[in-house]
Amino acid sequence: MASLLLPASLPTTACSSSPTHSRSVHQNPLQLSLRFPLINPSSRKSLRTRTLTISFALAESDSPKSLDEEDDALSLLQELSDSFRLPSDYFAQLPGDLRLDLNDAAFDLANGPVLDECGQELGKMLLNLSQAWEQADTSTSTSIASKFPSLHGSLTDNVKSAFGKRLVSAGRRFQSMGQYGEGELQRIAKVMIKTGKLLSASPVTITDEKPKVESRMFKFGELQVELTPQKANIGAAIGFVYGILSWQLSKGIQSIPESSLQYANDNALLLAKSLRGALLALCYSSTILSALATVGLILLGRQLSSEANSKE
Repeated sequence: MASLLLPASLPTTACSSSPTHSRSVHQNPLQLSLRFPLINPSSRKSLRTRTLTISFALAESDSPKSLDEEDDALSLLQELSDSFRLPSDYFAQLPGDLRLDLNDAAFDLANGPVLDECGQELGKMLLNLSQAWEQADTSTSTSIASKFPSLHGSLTDNVKSAFGKRLVSAGRRFQSMGQYGEGELQRIAKVMIKTGKLLSASPVTITDEKPKVESRMFKFGELQVELTPQKANIGAAIGFVYGILSWQLSKGIQSIPESSLQYANDNALLLAKSLRGALLALCYSSTILSALATVGLILLGRQLSSEANSKE
């Protein structure tokens, strides 16, 4: 804040100006506000008591973040970390239906391009936490969650927003588990949703960088495979070869007539005929499944290729 003090009133003699003075003012009007007329010593004292204060403020273009909001986020992350301090076998003792909900929460927490959205450090933490939930490893879950408060200072607004959305989605999975034990799951859900909503409210910075193409992932247990047109075509080729082999094997078994099966024991003959029929059914089923898988992988490869070309 700066102030400029000007006399509230000036004597009449101070307002008179000569042609030279008027010409000078006209040429440089800024100098008028900086020139003060000579004031008699007798009137100087009275003029000091009557002044006009002109105040102006410099406006800042970007207001800083509220310290209270930062403190709230840090305290919520600490509360989230504390909510995961559970007995070492807590997740392992959950019923089957709650274990399925826990797996869904793990998927919502770390699905998609988590490393691109949340960064390498936080992204790996979320992947490890998700894997710990899937394996019902409570100790690892507690250890990973305890590191959340230490990452608060290094999180950007974009990372906070992405992290918050994942927390809200996973928290709703915990909320759907209902009441269990002493309410630990509902306490986790409440803190996750509250923290997620606060973090997801962070402003997202839009950059000129081209967004990375989100890749599809095939997840089966601990196995995760990225789906690409090349891998789909390779899988189709493998399925085609396997189908041909299954078809040839079935034709070879079918070419053996039942009359050629000669055994001294009738029970052995009946067992051989049953085994022949089972092998034929298995080979024909394998051939049909291979054909369907080949066609499906070819169509999937074309779809992935067209999506990649459209995004580029």
